[in-house]
Amino acid sequence: MDLNLNKIKNVHFIGIGGIGVSAVARMMLHEEKFVSGQDMQGGEIVNELVKLGIDIKIGKTSYDKIPENTELVVYTVAIETYEKELFDKLKSQTDFAIRSYPEMLGIISRDKYTIAVCGTHGKTTTTGMLAEIFKDANLDPTVIVGSLLKDKEGNRTNFIGGNPNHEGGQGENDYFIVEACEYRRSFLKINPNILVITNIDEDHLDYYKDIEDIKSAFHEMAMKVPSDGFVVCNVNDENIKDVIKDINAKVVDWQEYFDVNLKLKIPGLHNKKNASASIATSEICGIEKENVRKYVAEFSGTWRRFEFKGELLSGVLIYDDYAHHPKEITSTLEGFRELYPKEAGWKITVIFQPHLFSRTKLLLNDFAQSFKDADQVLLLPIYYAREVDDGTISSEVLSGKINQYTNNSKAFPDFESLEKYLEVGLPNMGEKDVIVTMGAGEAFKVGDFILKR
Repeated sequence: MDLNLNKIKNVHFIGIGGIGVSAVARMMLHEEKFVSGQDMQGGEIVNELVKLGIDIKIGKTSYDKIPENTELVVYTVAIETYEKELFDKLKSQTDFAIRSYPEMLGIISRDKYTIAVCGTHGKTTTTGMLAEIFKDANLDPTVIVGSLLKDKEGNRTNFIGGNPNHEGGQGENDYFIVEACEYRRSFLKINPNILVITNIDEDHLDYYKDIEDIKSAFHEMAMKVPSDGFVVCNVNDENIKDVIKDINAKVVDWQEYFDVNLKLKIPGLHNKKNASASIATSEICGIEKENVRKYVAEFSGTWRRFEFKGELLSGVLIYDDYAHHPKEITSTLEGFRELYPKEAGWKITVIFQPHLFSRTKLLLNDFAQSFKDADQVLLLPIYYAREVDDGTISSEVLSGKINQYTNNSKAFPDFESLEKYLEVGLPNMGEKDVIVTMGAGEAFKVGDFILKR
């Protein structure tokens, strides 16, 4: 049965600290609903939601933490696997409606002109660029992104609110720009009018069987775009050719909008490609090309994407980046070398935490070759997230593989031993050194440690 959000006033979120779930929570608050939530732990995202007045319970996930007057529960899909007993109880009750985060994106996109940005890499940055463009063009978009966007005042948020009183129908105040994740085919819940595909590579191989399985999901997503809609992509990408075959929508090649001389605040050829996709999409929506180029040039990046964290008294620069796939690592380090070239004497130390046993094992050789632009690679233990260690892969194994190519890597058994290593090594670093913490897990904490010491 369809859910009418206009009739719901009390919404509870399970896993409210998640980057996507928290964005929907912000949206419900923006629409003047009473919002509550729970999460296993606190953190920056939870703290910011509490500042907005949201009542959040921290600790073990529990049915008892749901307020009595709740009309809708929105949950992170993680509980379907890891909180099976709670999930079964939620599904069997009749007191309130229950929807997953992907299902909520489907409901939100149903009544808006939706621009969904998907792809293995670059979707967060591209979504952020589109948000910047549409805001600067005064189109008042609603935006949900899988990171935190930085505004001109330095504030960070994963949600931008459009007009909450708009009743639907395409037009001003009705654009919905959303980052669409392919994991577990969750993006298929979204109803896109424009689909942006940044690229397609092997990833999430703990769920997908192979690249063909991944392509089948993207093809199904492309088929959802109606005949009066658009798919924006690189038509020459070998993995995209099959995806756009026989689809109903018009295909727009973002390569026609690519400009190698485009000036951006964030470095890297990959970001110029993201900008090309953003420019193509914006022109489809009627924004003047010259204005689009001006707006995208103002985009200053997102949280944990080439993020400058600070400078030590010695002149050492500290950055953080979310790159956790070999191609992302390669592109990110190429961007750093644009700013800090080896020829000018700059040295780059990468502190990397691999994300997931399955990804590290299946893409081991690709990971090993992705750090060619780094002078030193220091590895933390694998961030296992949703997986169980079977003993066949580790950071020590990855370090050994890296050393077959560049011989510049060292693995550490825990954060403490790496931090002790840095305490000895940092006095020998100076104004030509850059330290980049990298990965989707908790490597950023090392950067925080260095800056606080």
